[in-house]
Amino acid sequence: MPKPLILVTNDDGVYAPGIRALLEAVGSLGEAVIVAPERDNSAVSHSLTMNRPLRVVQLDERIHTIDGTPTDCVTIAINKILRRKPDLLVSGINPGANLGDDISYSGTVSAAIEGTMYDIPSLAFSLGGSPPYDFEVAAAVAWKLASMALAMHLPPKALLNINIPPLPAGDIGGIRFTRQGRRIYRDAIQETFDPWGRKHYWIGGGAVHWSGGDDTDEHAVRNGFISVTPIQLDLTNHDGLAYLERQWQM
Repeated sequence: MPKPLILVTNDDGVYAPGIRALLEAVGSLGEAVIVAPERDNSAVSHSLTMNRPLRVVQLDERIHTIDGTPTDCVTIAINKILRRKPDLLVSGINPGANLGDDISYSGTVSAAIEGTMYDIPSLAFSLGGSPPYDFEVAAAVAWKLASMALAMHLPPKALLNINIPPLPAGDIGGIRFTRQGRRIYRDAIQETFDPWGRKHYWIGGGAVHWSGGDDTDEHAVRNGFISVTPIQLDLTNHDGLAYLERQWQM
């Protein structure tokens, strides 16, 4: 029986320390191959490059890089680079959490979404905190959850968004299965001027406010737990659909 084939990707680029830690972590579980962007593609969401050709460069036997987005990397890896369909996709380890509304922007999570669209069990890993990042504990968590994903089925039509608190292993409270919280940024757009007086804007920063309750991803990580959130591809608001069917009679 062949070893499991594991596709490793990210949005921070092929040289990011998080993806190298992830490769080493899951390498013992099967044949692990990196296909990742050549440079940082953070916050590109689920974008696909369709306005220019893409170039693949093989850096060594198990590492490829593409001048495109995380989604580009996954679809080209599956269709053109790998000799067969992967048994597992892992994305990350992202330096910084992907919680709440952030998953809508995250290239890390979107790579796992693309894998799920190909019916590949897919996990997205992010490490909370701030620089400098130490990926040792997060890599151990990735190994454990990847091994469980290979041994057991994921929830139907779902990927797992996994966030690890920036704590020593002994200080982590365990795993909590959570739902997506709500992250609200205030004063996140900074207005600046260049030397010629022209106005510019920086998106990012600002105060962060959370809502959603104690069963959310943010609450778990803030309290020292690993958050595991099942994310579905179906974006239909089924309560909203029922409301429209009841109320919007034409």
